Amino acid sequence: MPDRQRADAVRNYARILAVAEDEVATHGAGASLEQIARTAGVGSATVRRHFPTRRALLEAVSRKRIDALCGRARDLADTADSRDALLTWMDDVVAYCVSARGLAAALAYDGAEPESVHENSCSAALENAGDPLLGRAVEDGAVPAGVTVSDLIALAVGVVLATEHHPDPADRADRLFRLAVAGLSPRPAAG
Repeated sequence: MPDRQRADAVRNYARILAVAEDEVATHGAGASLEQIARTAGVGSATVRRHFPTRRALLEAVSRKRIDALCGRARDLADTADSRDALLTWMDDVVAYCVSARGLAAALAYDGAEPESVHENSCSAALENAGDPLLGRAVEDGAVPAGVTVSDLIALAVGVVLATEHHPDPADRADRLFRLAVAGLSPRPAAG
């Protein structure tokens, strides 16, 4: 009987995750866990057993996109211009967060303690992937020392969450991110 239970659990997990992906794509991070359970044909307790927190569900739904962003960081590691590589990757992070409802919420800081069992695995994966890009940009003097990938992810999440209800969230998020990168100070006139 244990093998059957494990097979059922695996099937339930896959079905819940597939339904959750659709629900989050439609309703964003606030997708109803009860609706996910009903549509998947399981009880709410089954959903909560597989995904004990909303964050756990959002992280599972976002995993493929996080993996793609981590791969993109690796692809950009050998780009000659370290600042360009970092900004290209951050543009991708912002664009993915805009296009994948729930991803920004999965990356958002939730107040968990740094060594918490509920560590944000999506943010941790992106931080690990982005560290080499940022490290090179800092070494080259293209980015000030002291900037962290966590800072950059928080900036991206803030921009995305601030623009999610705009008529054209992708354009608005891109504009605000570029404004943050450029800063507000005017550039000195060419002499």
